[in-house]
Amino acid sequence: MYSKEELAELIIKNPEEFNSYKKTIDEELDLTELDFSNITLEEIDFSNSELAGTSFTDSHLSNLNFTGCDLNAADFTRANVVECDFSESILNGTDFSYATVNYCNFTDADMAGCIVKEAELTDSDFSASTNLSATRADDTTIWPDNDLLPDNFDTNYSKDNEEEEEETEVSDY
Repeated sequence: MYSKEELAELIIKNPEEFNSYKKTIDEELDLTELDFSNITLEEIDFSNSELAGTSFTDSHLSNLNFTGCDLNAADFTRANVVECDFSESILNGTDFSYATVNYCNFTDADMAGCIVKEAELTDSDFSASTNLSATRADDTTIWPDNDLLPDNFDTNYSKDNEEEEEETEVSDY
């Protein structure tokens, strides 16, 4: 059995061996709060793993399987995320700010509190995601076409998504 740090090293240096090892175990892997920043990861099976608080900042991620993962507060800031599967994952508070997220699957992913400010989400499928309207976006977020978004989802940015402006009253004095 590997320690969390040994698993991180295996993921970075020998992903094929990590994928083989993962097939032999039944329990969830605890990969919380690891740092995968500034690297390239391809074709890794993270499915059903605990990845809360893990950093993928400034990384290139391709063909990763995040199905059923806990990605609460994970950091994908400025990452290039291509053809990854986030189906049935929990993405509460996950940060995709300034990231490019293309051709990814978010079917049944819980997006509540997910941050997508200045992100490019082109061609990713959010049509069956949950709580997408509870994401934190801005007017520079590039959403996919409407057929890849939930019905009646409004991609127009409004300041109501941010802190509401304080109303000022005129004083008689």
